[in-house]
Amino acid sequence: MERTLDGKVAVVAGGTRGAGRGIAVALGEQGATVYVTGRSSRATGPSVMARAETIEETAELVTAAGGIGIPARVDHADSDAVARLAARVRDEQDGRLDILVNDIWGGDPMTKWGTPFWEQNLADGLALVRQAVETHIVTSWHLVPLMVARRSGLIIEITDGVEPGYRGAFYYDLAKAGVIRLGVAQAGELEPFGVTAVALTPGFLRSEAMLELAGVTEANWRNGVAWDPHFIASETPKYVGRAVASLAGDEDVARFSGQALSSWGLSEVYGFTDADGSQPHWGRYFAQHVASSPAT
Repeated sequence: MERTLDGKVAVVAGGTRGAGRGIAVALGEQGATVYVTGRSSRATGPSVMARAETIEETAELVTAAGGIGIPARVDHADSDAVARLAARVRDEQDGRLDILVNDIWGGDPMTKWGTPFWEQNLADGLALVRQAVETHIVTSWHLVPLMVARRSGLIIEITDGVEPGYRGAFYYDLAKAGVIRLGVAQAGELEPFGVTAVALTPGFLRSEAMLELAGVTEANWRNGVAWDPHFIASETPKYVGRAVASLAGDEDVARFSGQALSSWGLSEVYGFTDADGSQPHWGRYFAQHVASSPAT
C-alpha cells in the first residue's frame, strides 16, 4: 500500500497517550517522521498526571508502525523549551515541518464537574485555561514560522466537541472552545502563506485513562457500559489518528481551513475505519441518545 506521508515531518505536541498517541502512530503508519512531545519520560519520570505512559513508548510505536519516532521531552508551558524544540526540528530536518498537531491538555486534575465556577478555586480554573490554551499558542508561535518559511503546512488543534452547546464545566468549556477559535484564527492569519489550520475533535474517546476508569481493557471494552451506557459508542485513539493522517495526506486539505472537524465526519469523507473496522459516529449517537435525554 502506498504511504501518503513518506518524507513528511510532524510534531505531535502532547503525544504521550490518548488521542496524541493514536495520532502519532497513525502518522507513522503513513511514513512520517514524528516528533512526540510531552512531559512524561523514562528519563525524568511521569508528569503531574501521574500516568505510566511515556513519550519514548509512543515514539517506539511510531517507528514500529513504519515511520520514524523521535521522543522530545517538552513542557509546552515553557516558551524556552518550545524554542529549543523548534530549533531542533529546524536543524535536524533542514527547516522542514509539514504537520503540527496541538494536543496539549493535562487539565483533568483541574476540571470540576457539577460545581458552579464561582465556587471553584479560581487559580485552578485559570491554570486549566493556561495549560490547555496558552500552551497551544506558545507552541504555534515557535513552530509555525518553519511552515511560513516554506509556505506550506497543516496545523491541527485537538479539541472536544464541534457543537456550540455548553460542555458542562465552565473552565473546561472555555478551554475547548478556545482551541477551536485557535484553529479559526490561525487559518485566517496563515492563508496568505499557504498554511492550513483546523480544529478536530474525537468522539467518546476510549483512551488508556477511560479504559481504567471503566474497569475494562481494550479486549473487553464493551463491558464498560456498566460504568457508562454511552461507552458503547466510544472510539479508539486510532480513529482520530486516521482522521489526522487522512487530512495530512490530502493535497486539497486547504478546503477545510478554519473549520471545526470531527473524527466521525471525516470518516465519511475519507472512508477510514476504527481499529475493529467499524465507523463510530458520535455525532449521530449524541443527538439520538444524549442531547435528547431529559437528564440533559
